[in-house]
Amino acid sequence: MTEYQKFLETYDSEPIRLMEVCGTHTGAISRNGIPSLLSPKIRLISGPGCPVCVTVTAYIDRLIELSLQPNCVVASFGDLLRVTGSSQCLNDAKAQGGQVRMVYSPMDVLKLAKEEPDKTFVFAAVGFETTTPIYALLLEEAHKDGIHNIKLLTSLKTMPSVIDWVCGNQGGIDGFIAPGHVSVITGSALFRPLAEKYSIPFAVAGFEPQQILLAIYALVKRRGKGEALNLYPSVVTEEGNLAAQDIVNRYFEPCSASWRGMGIIPGSGMQLRPEFAQYDAGSADLIDDHTANPNCRCAQVLTGAIGPRQCPLFGRACTPQNPSGACMVSTEGSCYQYYVNKRE
Repeated sequence: MTEYQKFLETYDSEPIRLMEVCGTHTGAISRNGIPSLLSPKIRLISGPGCPVCVTVTAYIDRLIELSLQPNCVVASFGDLLRVTGSSQCLNDAKAQGGQVRMVYSPMDVLKLAKEEPDKTFVFAAVGFETTTPIYALLLEEAHKDGIHNIKLLTSLKTMPSVIDWVCGNQGGIDGFIAPGHVSVITGSALFRPLAEKYSIPFAVAGFEPQQILLAIYALVKRRGKGEALNLYPSVVTEEGNLAAQDIVNRYFEPCSASWRGMGIIPGSGMQLRPEFAQYDAGSADLIDDHTANPNCRCAQVLTGAIGPRQCPLFGRACTPQNPSGACMVSTEGSCYQYYVNKRE
């Protein structure tokens, strides 16, 4: 046992609450049994880092509406197909004759659009800073190849504003395991203003168990200090990927965005610039967050207000085979990870 592992296991000072923001971190922590290696006084909380989970029902409803229009095809990653809108999901729409196709990459849409020029392909563009550059590249390729039958329905989110919301509204967080994949694009300096504003440490971490444990150790040792630490220097720099930032800024601009359970957060999203409006499939004003099942507590789980097991549906009426909420649908969702890995 290393010195830092022993410290984390035997820690007996003031209770401390740390939030892992990234859904991939939630998965790694759950699969590797990280909580069982920690003192009971160190509590890990999952945050709003699953892009599918934070997408509001109005967005799903709009995708369903588009899929039922003549000569319109909705293309999406697989997990989004099972997320319920106000009454049904995209798989239900497909069963009713809606044109819905699962793809493994946004770039797959280029081939589909070329093969079927009589149809409009709408890609469900959800994600954080990690995936937005891919959508910008998709548009650049479509523009270069003269492909005019591709559109995006965007639900693109950015990390700093939602973390600011959690700190200001939820509170009670003593440190953040900052998302490694997002930081590759944005750079670790992105989190310094928040660290200084709330006097909370941020540690950018990789996804191996040792990397996560080191991040937790660093956060515990620096409790109360407004620092942003880069503990993933093999792939994360201070300034991030400037080429990716450039292509994003070429096609997108900041906007307010609606988050499941948190409402509209100013400056927390990205939308297509006006000069590229022809590629938009009606992304504006998709803010309704009506929940099909009023007993679902996804909104509270996403903000760390409760743990997944505190939801009355968890493991009973809501399982990965029969999910009631988005947090149980996505493999990056907190409820899904807690369920399949038996995380307490």
